Amino acid sequence: EGANAATTGEGANAATTGYRANAATTGNRANAATTGYRANAATTGEWANAATTGYRANAATTGNWANAATTGEWANAATTGYWANAATTGNWANAATTGYRANASASGEHAVAASLGIQGKAKAGIGGAIVLCYHEIDGRLLHIRASKVGEYGIKPDVWYSLDESGEFVEVEA
Repeated sequence: EGANAATTGEGANAATTGYRANAATTGNRANAATTGYRANAATTGEWANAATTGYRANAATTGNWANAATTGEWANAATTGYWANAATTGNWANAATTGYRANASASGEHAVAASLGIQGKAKAGIGGAIVLCYHEIDGRLLHIRASKVGEYGIKPDVWYSLDESGEFVEVEA
């Protein structure tokens, strides 16, 4: 209960379990893992990953190839950086990414997957929604579009991106 873990440096890991347990890391290849009610994980640095499980457990990462994954109701995942992915499972659990080729995946009722970077992809499950942007390669924003699954032809558990016209297109995982 109330346990925290913090590390810094390359290859550093942090793991916690229990009620309101938190984990924070910084440095290359640093990972954080938590489990329990309101458990949070935050990392910074390349290849830094965060994984949480439990009710209202959140994960946030920054850095290239830094991934965040959560499971549980209201458990959110946010990433920034090239190829930094966010994935959530649970009702009201949202995934948001920004950065080049960063992908967002959310499953669960009322969950939103938002990929806001260049060449990003998003998918959501039944009862969810996706948000996507289309940018020129120089970063200029041309289109932004959102849809609930089941509207505008959006299928559950299918990856989408936007084309140069701002239309949803199915893409490979």
